[in-house]
Amino acid sequence: MDKYEKVFELAKRRGFLWNSFELYGGSRGFYDYGPLGSTLKRRIEQIWREFYVIQEGFMEIECPTIGIEEVFIASGHVGGFSDPLCECINCSEAFRADHLVENVMDAAGTLSADALTKVIRDYEIRCPECGGEFRDAYEFNLMFKTTIGPGTGRQGYLRPETAQGMFVDFQRLSRFYRDKLPFGAVQIGKSYRNEIAPRQGVIRLREFTQAECEIFVDPRHKKHPNFERFSDKELVLYSQEAQEKGESFRMTVREAVKAGVIAHEILGYNLALTNEFLTKIGINPARLRFRQHLKDEMAHYAIDCWDAEIETERFGWVEMVGIADRTDYDLKAHARVSKTELYVYVEYNEPRMVTRFAIKPNMGKLGPVFKGKAKNVADALKQLSEEELSKDEIKVTVDGEELTISPDMVSFAEETVKVSGENVIPHVIEPSYGIDRIFYGTMEHAYDEENVAQKAAESGLKGMEDADSESRAVEAEGESDAEAEEETRLVMHFSSAVAPVQVAVLPLLTRKELADPAKEIVAKLREKTLLVNYDDSGTIGRRYRRNDEIGTPYSITVDYDTLEDRTVTIRDRDSMRQVRAPIIGIENVLYELIYRDRSFESAGKPFNF
Repeated sequence: MDKYEKVFELAKRRGFLWNSFELYGGSRGFYDYGPLGSTLKRRIEQIWREFYVIQEGFMEIECPTIGIEEVFIASGHVGGFSDPLCECINCSEAFRADHLVENVMDAAGTLSADALTKVIRDYEIRCPECGGEFRDAYEFNLMFKTTIGPGTGRQGYLRPETAQGMFVDFQRLSRFYRDKLPFGAVQIGKSYRNEIAPRQGVIRLREFTQAECEIFVDPRHKKHPNFERFSDKELVLYSQEAQEKGESFRMTVREAVKAGVIAHEILGYNLALTNEFLTKIGINPARLRFRQHLKDEMAHYAIDCWDAEIETERFGWVEMVGIADRTDYDLKAHARVSKTELYVYVEYNEPRMVTRFAIKPNMGKLGPVFKGKAKNVADALKQLSEEELSKDEIKVTVDGEELTISPDMVSFAEETVKVSGENVIPHVIEPSYGIDRIFYGTMEHAYDEENVAQKAAESGLKGMEDADSESRAVEAEGESDAEAEEETRLVMHFSSAVAPVQVAVLPLLTRKELADPAKEIVAKLREKTLLVNYDDSGTIGRRYRRNDEIGTPYSITVDYDTLEDRTVTIRDRDSMRQVRAPIIGIENVLYELIYRDRSFESAGKPFNF
């Protein structure tokens, strides 16, 4: 059993992840988050909000998960959001055609369906399920279709990303931020992609959670006002050139921007911010890198894109976050389809004298020909480029009707005028986080199996801490616990910031005189907004093990000494060390351990039995 299977076995057993619709046989690409999984996921999302909403100041919006067709025509999803699909003639199982040929050629994802069909034929690639032959590959659109309203209704789609809602709301957002660039908006929510063959757990889902930020910036200067915050942060970079050599390298953000490895400060800042977030929630920095998209895999809307990838045992390097410079592609596309100009008016520090090309419609000639439409025709002419106006026949569209304008109806000239500002179509920098993938990465990087005796020795304990605690329970209750005596303990080293249970309160025995002070402690901890688990089921060794498995950073044990001196034992999950601390103020001690980086040694007096 590899680590992937071990993580999923634990996830199902302890209530992190369950297969959706299990009662009815399940369906690929869907998972339920159990009580602990849902809490872990929400804590990851909340830390993301702390980074982007509180620290960066980008306010959150919420848009429908269903969008009308025009939105996705503008975004390019209707015409080009597809994967190459290949079906087995024998068993009818569907596969991604590019995945089928990955082992026989590089850059399979850049090939057309016809080219993939040829490779499959040339290399005689067979169905992994039954060994049968494949039909020709074809492009399969990944969006889920739906109808809005009764009857034939209006064509709609479940959104394949959260980004488009923020682009459609651009005008409202611009006014909210008083037309001052840069500004941004974030959204956390469900997206949907009808994946052809999702076989990688929560790495590839048909319904998944995205956390996206759209940062609208002035394209004329892409400098970040807080660049110094991360300028000396060293990142592991896997640039286009590095991929040719097959080796990543380390470089500070400042050095990478100066050398042109990272295109500009805003992109560099957001790579570093992503690095900060992922390491805070528990991703191992030694298994994290930033890979630049190759030229032939760059999305049509991006001029540069970097993926934050983490190393996994089964799937290798997996993308968790994409940080893209989307240019002005999206705003221009929505402006074109909606026939609405999308820009920000940017004032100059001082007015400027500007010589510009001026269009002067001849209203004396336009009026008799176009009558009531003459003014609209004149306005449309003013929006045309010099190239469009130099043609023998000038075309404009007014109220959906294409009209032909003869050259003698318009004249051109250069004029020098004083201007106070200009209309700017912002570029968009987009950090896009796959929360479900990050959830799995956090679990795999936290998962560990430790030798208890060796760990106790490393921590400087006099004996096996759990075994000694167990002996006290055995003496009191006369019971044994084979689980506590195992040499290997399974532990999830979750960051305290995301652990679904932060503190376990454990009365040594299930007796009222111990349960009452334990429940008082639970109430104090919850008042400090800490996530607490009260557990009095089984022996103390078993409860320690149970909380190690779900990643509880600290346990508080209430015993008979508590009744005499009002002190309790605090146990640290990672080191297995224990200290003795007073009940008075225990909630503040735990809060500081979890949120203020207080050292465990300062929490109380060492307790080595």
